[in-house]
Amino acid sequence: MQHVERELTEHVKLCDAKGQLNPNAIGYAKKPLIESNLKGNFMRKKKWNYWCIFGDEIVFSATICHLDYAAVCFVYFLNYETQRFFEKTIMVPYSRYLRLSESVLDTSLFRSESLTVHSVYEEGTTRLTVEVPEFDGESLKASIVISHPYNMDSLNVVVPWNRQTFQFTSKHHTLPTAGFVQIGSKRYELDESDSFTVLDYGRGVWPREAAWNWAMASQRSLGKVIGLNLGGQWTDGTGMTENAFFVNGRMTKISEDVLFHYDSNDFKKPWLIHTKFTDDVKLTFSPFYERVSVSDARLVKSEVHQLFGYYNGYVRYNDGKKLKIHQLLGSVEEHIAKW
Repeated sequence: MQHVERELTEHVKLCDAKGQLNPNAIGYAKKPLIESNLKGNFMRKKKWNYWCIFGDEIVFSATICHLDYAAVCFVYFLNYETQRFFEKTIMVPYSRYLRLSESVLDTSLFRSESLTVHSVYEEGTTRLTVEVPEFDGESLKASIVISHPYNMDSLNVVVPWNRQTFQFTSKHHTLPTAGFVQIGSKRYELDESDSFTVLDYGRGVWPREAAWNWAMASQRSLGKVIGLNLGGQWTDGTGMTENAFFVNGRMTKISEDVLFHYDSNDFKKPWLIHTKFTDDVKLTFSPFYERVSVSDARLVKSEVHQLFGYYNGYVRYNDGKKLKIHQLLGSVEEHIAKW
C-alpha cells in the first residue's frame, strides 16, 4: 500500500524565494489554498486553465495555455448525437493580451483577432465568454455561467518530481453550469440541472518531455452528482496522486496509483482503469468518439488522444463501501508532450 498523503489546511506559497518548490506546499487540499507564485525557470514554466463543459447535447471546451515562450489557446466542440466536431487552435509568441493568475479562480484572458477566451470570477460565480469569428465556417459565441458552491470540495495537489521540477494541479468537478453555446444559427442551451463544468488549473515547472493519462467525469447518475478524477504516468513515484472521486460535492481522496490499460494502436477499444495494489478502483471506459490533436512546431511537439465515452464499474469509499458507476459520461486521454 502507498502511504497516505499529507492534507494541507492553510494557505501556502508554491515556491520559495529562489523559485524552487516550497516543501511545505507538498500535499493535497480540498480547497485551492496554494498560491502559484512561479518565478525564474525561463522556458520551463507551464501555466494553463482548461474549461470543459458537459451539456445535455454537447461537450464544449476552452483552454488558455502559456508555455513561457508562447501562448496556446484552443476551443473545441462535440455534438454527441451527430458527432459533429471542430477544434480551433491558436499559437502565438507571448502576448500582452494574455492573463493567467496566481490564484485558481482569478480572471484569465486570451484575446486575438481570431479567438477570445475570458473568464471572470465574482462572488461564487465564473462568467466564461468565448468568441471565435471563424469556427467550422461559422461564428461561435459562448456565454457560460459556472457556479462554485462554497461547500463543494475540489482536488488541489502539489506533485514534486524534485525541488526544481514540480506541478500544482487544481481540479474542480461537477460545477453547475448555465448559459449557451451558439454556432452560426444553432444555439445549444445549458441548464444547471444537467450541465456540469470541469476546471483543470495547472501551474508548474516541467521537464522538457512529459506524458500522462487523465480520466475524468462530471455527471448526474443514479440519484447522485458524481465526479471522477484519475491520473497516471506523470505522478508515478512522487508519493502524490491526482486520484479522487466526488459525490454531491464531497471528495474522497485516493492515495494509491492508478493504472491505465489501453491499445495505443486503437484508442477506441475499451480502456481498463484500476488501482495498482487493491481493487478500490475498478472501471471500464467505452469510447464513442476520439479527439486527436497534434502539434509539431519548432519548440512544441504534442500529441493528444482524448476519448469521450462512458464509465462503468465502481470506486470504493474509505469505509470500504462501493460507489457504483453506471454509464457515466466522461473522457480519458493520453498526452505526450515535448515543450
